[in-house]
Amino acid sequence: MLSQAQARLLQLAAQGLLQPLRRRPRRSDVVAMIERMRLLQIDTIHVVARSPYLVLHARLGDYPMSWLDEALAQGRLAECWAHEACFISAADVAWHRGGHDQRMHHWAQRHAARMHREQRTDMDALLAGIRESGPVRAADFVRKDGVAKPGWWEWKPEKRWLEAWFALGELMVARRENFQRVYDLAERVLARLDPPFDPAAEAFSAADLRRRFIIDSVRALGVTPAGWIADYFRLKPKVTDRELAPLLASGELLAVPVQGWATPGYVHRDHRDALDKARQGRLRATHTALLSPFDPLVWDRARTLAMFDFEYTIECYTPAAKRRYGYFVLPILHRGQLIGRLDAKAHRSDSVFEIKALFLEPGVTPAPALVQAVAKAIVDTARWHGTPEIRLGRTQPVMVAKALRAALKDQ
Repeated sequence: MLSQAQARLLQLAAQGLLQPLRRRPRRSDVVAMIERMRLLQIDTIHVVARSPYLVLHARLGDYPMSWLDEALAQGRLAECWAHEACFISAADVAWHRGGHDQRMHHWAQRHAARMHREQRTDMDALLAGIRESGPVRAADFVRKDGVAKPGWWEWKPEKRWLEAWFALGELMVARRENFQRVYDLAERVLARLDPPFDPAAEAFSAADLRRRFIIDSVRALGVTPAGWIADYFRLKPKVTDRELAPLLASGELLAVPVQGWATPGYVHRDHRDALDKARQGRLRATHTALLSPFDPLVWDRARTLAMFDFEYTIECYTPAAKRRYGYFVLPILHRGQLIGRLDAKAHRSDSVFEIKALFLEPGVTPAPALVQAVAKAIVDTARWHGTPEIRLGRTQPVMVAKALRAALKDQ
């Protein structure tokens, strides 16, 4: 039986968050890490670094953000709808383009299909224009009302149509320019993927796809009960222990009891060695990092609560008066535990990384080693982000502020 602590360590090992990278990052690490996580969620909020860059920084350390953009432009990565809008490895594109009925379970595809039924003439004309003239950005189209507003429903029609064709798979993202998508016909993007795209792979059945995404979810999660699996790729219906029985029989998955879980934990066979180390107490968490709210370690809030006893809600969608912690709050990972959170904002033009507030979890003792490790994680993130001047606001508990300020100066 695994203890809760051992289960956490196994999940962190699978996610690349158990220990820091022990060498300088390489370009190839970006794609390798996305393959390890199976996907990298995209979000455009950039109060700090945009989420995909921050997720990679938590695992790779001081890498150039341009490497992610380059990998996409070179065809080693692609974008698709998975958990939400995500980067995936080029090697996995066929799985995400196969099984039309399975993909239509996602809200983005359902919405896009409805839009095409209702606005077919305009959408078809846009697609024909791209076929004739080449890649486009939403910014290439002028708003007729001249007023830019946030949100899907406030987008100009061409932006909505581009996104709908992307969700339906007729368009793909060829590259990004200043994080803006450049859309092109899927056939042209697929033709330059590395590794090459196999069109025959699109014929996977819905059952084949579901099985693949279940296996990939378990591999990415390290150890998980059946109930957490579906969320990773937004599978419907929920995954059950009965459905997993054939994967146990084939040896692709292993079952292990976990203390406090009413149902078995499932581990991918690739993690057999890590499972043995966890059982023997040989997995050691030494990493401290600031996590994106959209990091796969924490995006399933129920899983985060169960695994780390960490109640987390992203409050950027909550009215300011109702926020408990702040607008864009980053969980703090320290040696296998989520020990706190900080509300941060990067003032890029001033090179300032502002910590509006930092909160340690109840019961966390701000020992000198913990404070030093958190300070280093903050400094590393700020320098990587190009905002090396750190301003610390309030802390909870209050007594942490003095020690943290001193530790920040020492880095």
